[in-house]
This record gives sequence, C-alpha cells and structure tokens, in this order.
Amino acid sequence: MKKVTLTFDNGPDTRGTTAFVLDELARREILASFFVIGRQLARPGARRLAERAHDEGHWIGNHTLTHSVMFGDSDDASLAGREIGETQALIGDLAHPDRLFRPYGGGGVISERLLSPSAVSYLVDGGYTCVLWTSVPRDWEGDAAWVDRCLADIEAQEWTVVVAHDLANGGMAYLPTLLDRIEASGAEFTQAFPPACMPVRRGVVEADMSPIVQRARGPTT
Repeated sequence: MKKVTLTFDNGPDTRGTTAFVLDELARREILASFFVIGRQLARPGARRLAERAHDEGHWIGNHTLTHSVMFGDSDDASLAGREIGETQALIGDLAHPDRLFRPYGGGGVISERLLSPSAVSYLVDGGYTCVLWTSVPRDWEGDAAWVDRCLADIEAQEWTVVVAHDLANGGMAYLPTLLDRIEASGAEFTQAFPPACMPVRRGVVEADMSPIVQRARGPTT
C-alpha cells in the first residue's frame, strides 16, 4: 500500500487558509505537519492557529525565520542561529520533540544550496531533525493543476512526502479534491516521515549530506 505524508509550509495564514486546511484535515481525521515561518508565526493571531494545529495532533516544525536565504548561498556563519534558532524560540512549547526543521528550498529543488556546513553543525548541536520531501506540486500557482501533479508523484513512489502551502494564493481551494482522490486511490495517510527524508535525525547525521550541503568555498583571488 502506498503511503502519503502531508506537510504544509510557510504559514500560519491568518486570512483563513490555515483554518480551512485544519477543518478539512479534521473532517477526514488526517494528521499532518505544519512547517511554520518565524515571521508568519509572529503575526497577530497566527500563534493561535499553530496552537490549534498542535492541539489537534498535528506536528509543528521550523521552516526558517524569513524564508529568504538558502544556507548554501551564504557565507554568514551566524545565519543558522537567526533563521533556525529564532524561529525555534517562537515555536516554543509547540515544537515536536524531534525539533523538526525544513530548509528553505527555493522552489522545491533538492540541491547543494539547501544547507551549509555551519547550518548542519547547528542542526547537529541543537538536536534537530532535518525533514526533506519527495513531492512539490507547486500549489502556489493557485490553479487545480497541482492536484494532478501531486497524484502523479504519489503513483510513482511507495512513500510520498507532499509539500503544500497553507497560504492565501488560491491553491488550497483544491485541497478537498486532492484528499478525496488520495482516499479513493487506496493510499494510506501517515504522519511519519520515511528515513530517506531525514538526513539528520535528533542531531545525528544518518545519510550522505553531500547532495544537500554546499561545499566549502575556497579563498577568492
């Protein structure tokens, strides 16, 4: 049986999208994970949505403070402390025990730009779990086409970790269609993540990091 893990990035959205997503998940008794952006979480009313998600059994993860800089593109050794550490402080007691973290993906491509050596060290020292993905169906484009893209990814894999976005861009209007079609396909929803999507788990590096870590830059001349 195929497995599907649903994750929602970039919220919470206080304009109704996150509440709508939570309503749809609750109606079907599906548990997911919400990887929040620190600046979003700091907005008035946003923490209440994260608290609701937590209280309903969803996992709350860290998706950086600003969602603006890929660690592999920066030589700033203090970047991880700001982007990861400040967001984790905002999440506070809503955090999953494994301290789930998802790097900013710049459109969903898994590459050396995701992390830097200093960011990996920060994750290890802080006991974080780095969570990647296997399906980014581009729901942010706002039309129904993302549903078919997502279903194609699910069909092609045994275990799919879907990245959707609980933002007011129109894409979540099609979430009920996606959930209905996944259920009709016979796939199993699970809240867990496959080991292949957790290269760092509870502060321990468990996979070859070279595909997702920018190599140290040599001196410029």
